[in-house]
Amino acid sequence: MIEPAWAHLRLRDRLRPGVRVLFVGINPGVRSAETGHHFAGFSNRFWKLLTESRLVPEPITYVDDDRLVEWGLGITNLIARPTPGINDLRPQEYVEGWTILERKIRRYRPAVVALVGVTVYRAILPLLADPVPVRRRSAATPPESVLGLRPEVVHGARLFVLPNPSGRNANFTRAEMLEAFKALRRYLSRR
Repeated sequence: MIEPAWAHLRLRDRLRPGVRVLFVGINPGVRSAETGHHFAGFSNRFWKLLTESRLVPEPITYVDDDRLVEWGLGITNLIARPTPGINDLRPQEYVEGWTILERKIRRYRPAVVALVGVTVYRAILPLLADPVPVRRRSAATPPESVLGLRPEVVHGARLFVLPNPSGRNANFTRAEMLEAFKALRRYLSRR
């Protein structure tokens, strides 16, 4: 089987010391891999939600992802390998991805790790060194019940779960997504 041209492409993290928030997607989609920019899918609402929630002070799009660090924001993925969908990811990739992500959190020391998607949170929860047992959620737990600030702390960073802004996500309305992004902004303003 011939691999597609994008199969070996990897996105560069937009990250530097001093970031307040590190956004973590599950893995790049094909369009993101091809453009070299995070959340570049045609139906992805990430950039509009960042703007409308006022997490960034001006409208930006995926081509501006380098600018996130200007506002104390960073972005990476749990798994570096691009795929058309998460069903193509292997269980071992989650474990390896968490090991790499944990090193980034330890190195860059963000105040908040914003997991972009309930799936990301559910993937890493069993991998945390010291998960909060009373707050563990099963796959059957409704997605909206895990949104927002979580009790887990990783190298001093609080976990915050946002809805996945992909156009494929039918679990949340646009209004619910925007409210979650606004909740992150409110949390940051209180810190």
